Amino acid sequence: MFPNLRAEMARENIKPKKLANILGISYDSIINKLNGKTDFTRTEIFKIRDIFFPDLKLEYLFETEEKSA
Repeated sequence: MFPNLRAEMARENIKPKKLANILGISYDSIINKLNGKTDFTRTEIFKIRDIFFPDLKLEYLFETEEKSA
């Protein structure tokens, strides 16, 4: 899930643990969200974009594999 978000994280060397810390959630929770097992909240989506990727569109960052296939 979220191939664009994962690619941008890799480009910027942002690890899931850093996202979890910023969002105030556990490592397991961020992994579940990145894998599509649980949903990101609206607040989390905006926080990730605003802090790490302010120049990118939400639609791009949070596009799922199903939509891009």
